[in-house]
Amino acid sequence: MLDDRARSLLKTLVEHYIADGQPVGSRTLSKASGLELSAATIRNVMADLEELGLIASPHTSAGRIPTALGYRMFVDTMLTARPGLLQQEVSALEGQLQPDQPQRVITHAAQMLSSLSNFVGVITAPRKPSVFRQIEFLRLAERRVLVILVSPDGDVQNRVVMTAQDHSQTELTEAANRLNAQYSGLTLEVVRERIRTEVEQLRGEIAGLMNAAVQVSGESLGEQVVISGERNLLSVQDFSNDLGSLRRMFGLFEEKTALMRLLDVSSRAEGVRIFIGGESQVVPYEELSIVSAPYEVDGQIVGTLGVIGPTRMAYDRMIQIVDVTSRMVGQALSQARSGS
Repeated sequence: MLDDRARSLLKTLVEHYIADGQPVGSRTLSKASGLELSAATIRNVMADLEELGLIASPHTSAGRIPTALGYRMFVDTMLTARPGLLQQEVSALEGQLQPDQPQRVITHAAQMLSSLSNFVGVITAPRKPSVFRQIEFLRLAERRVLVILVSPDGDVQNRVVMTAQDHSQTELTEAANRLNAQYSGLTLEVVRERIRTEVEQLRGEIAGLMNAAVQVSGESLGEQVVISGERNLLSVQDFSNDLGSLRRMFGLFEEKTALMRLLDVSSRAEGVRIFIGGESQVVPYEELSIVSAPYEVDGQIVGTLGVIGPTRMAYDRMIQIVDVTSRMVGQALSQARSGS
């Protein structure tokens, strides 16, 4: 626990550092905090805060900067919301989320998050129902089969799979016909369960093809993450001189799996979540913070969105950006679904 004096100085230091990115010295703190304290007293409090791991002293400066722990205390106990912070900016961008095509809503939402934050915007597309309308198998070569999957909305996905044994085209057509007759229109979960119970009654080769088809269905109809504004990180002062950090971060955006896991965690929470400096363990980068929130369509959580940027970000602003965008996305997708 910090006393009021230490809390006030930590709050002032974090706000000052977020604003200009320069280590904060005792003289600056004395002026900015409004507290009538001697320079010696402020230096003593700073030393206590440093000992607690809330601030750190860069080698090149006599000033201090917040640590991830310092940012966490600031966000949890000192952050004050400023209503209406984004009103004009959001009004200017609101027309981008037209509820005509869901995929365009998702793409524009990622761009909006990036534009408002000047960092990276991420959003998972709504989870599609795992249902297929039709499946076909095409023999390519020995033990290599092309699986063609058609979703109810006409989306076509192709995957090449290796089979345990070679099949003639006649056998493949027979398996596809049986699969379409028995399982078309059912959810993936139901198909998996039925195959599990019926597999003993099927010939081994057909059962193997059905299992391969189910696996392809899961891959094809899974979630998709849309990312916008990665290049914004190139101009962030905190990263511009650290090519190693930039490479790791761009690797994260290209690979996407870790991001999906993080956003999945966020989707199980209510409201905005903030991960500071690798707290999530899923994205263990001390230099990054992530502000995320789930969004709903017709009262059901269907995806997650967020902003990724440096730990030195204006958290009050990012929270409002993410909160407002999540509500706008949910509203646009709900209207698109209802056809209004």
